Amino acid sequence: MLLWCPDWPVIAAEIVEGVPAIGPVVVLHANRVVSCSERARADGIRRGLRRREAQGRCPGLTVVEYDPARDTRAFEPVVAAVEDLVAGVEVVRPGACAVAARGPARYLGGEEAAAERIIEHVAQTCTVESQVGIADGVFAAGLAARTGQVVPPGGTPGFLTALPVEALGRPALADLLRRLGIRTLGDFAALPAGDVLARFGFDAALAHRLAAGRDHRPLAVRVPPAELTVSADYDEPLDRVDAAAFAARALAERLHDRLAAHGLACTRLGVEAVTAHGQELHRVWRHDGLLTAAAIADRLRWQLDGWLSGGTGRPGRPTAGIIRLRLVPDGILAQVGLQPGLWGATGEERERAHRALSRVQGLLGPESVVTAVLGGGRSPADQVRLVPWGDERLPARPGEPGWPAADRSTGPGSAESTGSGPAFPADHLPGGSWAGTAPGDRPGGRAGRRSGPVGRSTRPELPPWPGRLPPPAPAVVLPTPLAATVHDATGEPVGVSARLQLSAAPARVAVGSAPPVEIVGWAGPWPVDERWWAPAEARRAARFQLLLADGAALLLAVEAGQWLVEAIYD
Repeated sequence: MLLWCPDWPVIAAEIVEGVPAIGPVVVLHANRVVSCSERARADGIRRGLRRREAQGRCPGLTVVEYDPARDTRAFEPVVAAVEDLVAGVEVVRPGACAVAARGPARYLGGEEAAAERIIEHVAQTCTVESQVGIADGVFAAGLAARTGQVVPPGGTPGFLTALPVEALGRPALADLLRRLGIRTLGDFAALPAGDVLARFGFDAALAHRLAAGRDHRPLAVRVPPAELTVSADYDEPLDRVDAAAFAARALAERLHDRLAAHGLACTRLGVEAVTAHGQELHRVWRHDGLLTAAAIADRLRWQLDGWLSGGTGRPGRPTAGIIRLRLVPDGILAQVGLQPGLWGATGEERERAHRALSRVQGLLGPESVVTAVLGGGRSPADQVRLVPWGDERLPARPGEPGWPAADRSTGPGSAESTGSGPAFPADHLPGGSWAGTAPGDRPGGRAGRRSGPVGRSTRPELPPWPGRLPPPAPAVVLPTPLAATVHDATGEPVGVSARLQLSAAPARVAVGSAPPVEIVGWAGPWPVDERWWAPAEARRAARFQLLLADGAALLLAVEAGQWLVEAIYD
């Protein structure tokens, strides 16, 4: 059983935008007519006409742009009206919906009686004209709805036989069949199915099944949204905070259990109250995370405390006790299950920690409790973002936090960065074998002459942040880089040219006012040339990893001639 609303794009434009559908109206898509009103059809306008030709036939034409979202929104009340009488509605498209005919026919006294009842209910509820067709299959029922027919069981092939091939809704196939002399669905259905598939393809084979009345696809029925709102009525009006708090906890647990039963959680909570005098109160609470049962109860208790406490003349105070409470969840999200702990399910410990941290935030502010989120970026500082507790954990920059282990051959400290510079033992290096890089070598970019073997790495399909530092990450990332000076063996400052040429090999480094320390191993330089298209944010630097004689390992960057210590390795 298929319900069809004629000229639905035009009707939807009237419902949403107030366009008078009784006049000449057309809906255009890609400069062609996709729907028109009855008055426009009387003036000779048909689907498929170009805009200029349609306006030439009817100068007073009202033109509306095609909007599938508008059509869908306007059709929702019609579907809801059908669901008032029958269950299991499939929305075929905006303007047409289908249901299995057996249930309504048994309940409402026959197929024709059910069709009349649905049409009448839709007209009274939504003020929309509609027609119903009944046949074996959605395709045939849609064609029967055009004339309001009820095809008896088993009579669908005979009903389809005389219809033209244009009824398939495939203009290219219909044009080809007409040029081959096949003009009706009966002629098309008489062809062997194997020959149709071999000659015209899969889509034509599907159309051949529809033309023969073999539409056995089950309905993809729409599941009505679950009723998640909870409410409670009280014989004795609630006018004390303690009594209201007791009632609030029970109502909050009911709401949480109902959401959990559907695998859902909410981020906003609407609190509605009705007093004994008929006064209606409403507030909406928002939470950055998912509201638990305790969080729902707390917010309901706080709101009731705010309503019931205070002076009698305070604005917003109820004029009498509360006789009805209603909780409306909003911001519905899918609840992701928690992984059980090592000794059982995660429970009170996690909940106590969350409540304690939320309490600290309430006392000291949201920014007082933060957690780290790893993301994309080239430097360790860029890859870490501190997020307030309870906020959505999104990285500052997209991308994975570091190269995978299989892709470390092209990053800093890898075998491909081996040059003629000084090498030092692997057991002294953070995270593996470092080697000094000869001036001119540029791993990850255009490399110069290399004296060592060059490996071939397997890059991911979309390499994230080329030139980033590989794992392991530094133990300490300095919030403010420390100034440093690097000297060669003769005591002269070491510089890096625009071509990444070192003036000499680094020999000693002094951080701040500390005495110089001998460098026993180094690797680099690795260039950083970021956001050159935005002068205010552009950065051009070169990074080095230094191993010192006292066992420390540093990450340095030289930018505009100044050496800076960015991070420290263990």
